[in-house]
Amino acid sequence: MLAKTLELVTEARRHGVAIGAFNTYSLELTQAILGAAEQLKQPVILQLGVASVKNGREPLVKATVLAAQNAGVPVAVHLDHCANIGMIEQCLAWGCSSALADGSHLSFEENILLTRQAAALASSYGATIEAELGYLAGTEDGVTIEAVRASLTDPEQARTFVEATGASMLAVAIGNVHGFTPNPPPLDFELLSRIASQVDVPLILHGASGLGKESIQRAISLGVAKINVNTEVRTAFLTAIAAWGQRVGPTPDVRQRGQDWLDLMREATAAAQAVVTEHMQTVAMMPSSSP
Repeated sequence: MLAKTLELVTEARRHGVAIGAFNTYSLELTQAILGAAEQLKQPVILQLGVASVKNGREPLVKATVLAAQNAGVPVAVHLDHCANIGMIEQCLAWGCSSALADGSHLSFEENILLTRQAAALASSYGATIEAELGYLAGTEDGVTIEAVRASLTDPEQARTFVEATGASMLAVAIGNVHGFTPNPPPLDFELLSRIASQVDVPLILHGASGLGKESIQRAISLGVAKINVNTEVRTAFLTAIAAWGQRVGPTPDVRQRGQDWLDLMREATAAAQAVVTEHMQTVAMMPSSSP
């Protein structure tokens, strides 16, 4: 069933857990994410990136919303990392539950203006806005980790920012990065604790791919209520496709079992679903009480 993002995140926060948010690019990845959620009987958030929306446009967004409506668990649909007010409005009109108005590359003042405008717009659709304060380095947005050093979220700025914008959720930069890294980055948990003490909205952790279970659990214990995962799921899907190609060879024979399109998609979907399941189990666990 289609759900409101803020309600799912707030409920997770109230129970001391987090909700998994996973990017989808196609019906098959949507099926993988929902398959894991329904198997575990947990709510989930389907996320669409700007590039995916530009490529799939209205059919992709509406198909994702329809899949959420028909799911056996509460599912929200979220537009991820968008700095374009026009696209945000269009996706909300197509049925998205929320959007990340991404002004993290802007000045503090410009980020406030963008986020405030997006929050007012979302309110008219009964939706909510996630904001981001601080810049996350990584490969997801075309910037290499080596080229850009992450700009961490300032706790005092976070309080001013939330009060000035009306954002309902705040994505923080605490050393996390976009994309997968072979050596998971150290998270600044002391900084996360200070941010949580300054704001009264759910905190969001982007770039969970590659982070260990202990790091994710500790972040949840300090106020994070939504965990974004993209790279690991996408990689599992693509790796399964590559393995299928190596096994079948350059000229598949669709008359043979295991060599048709549906066989390929079933294998890729199952691989992605396994990764989603693992992350959903992690974020739904009660956090450790260790410091």
